[in-house]
Amino acid sequence: MTPHPKRKHSKGRRDRRRSQDALTAVNTVSCSNCGTKRLPHTVCPNCGYYKGREVIQVKKEKKTAE
Repeated sequence: MTPHPKRKHSKGRRDRRRSQDALTAVNTVSCSNCGTKRLPHTVCPNCGYYKGREVIQVKKEKKTAE
């Protein structure tokens, strides 16, 4: 026999658990300049371009030899 719950879960507890079922994946688009995935209507964090023009300058990190 399978175990049965001792008490009934309230509607609020049930609904709080089911609230996660409505979550959807984040929509992403590819950058027209470098091709990496980014959020729509935002500046590309990789290259700094938005709508075909450079909006911000992205500094490249220099790798240090350890």
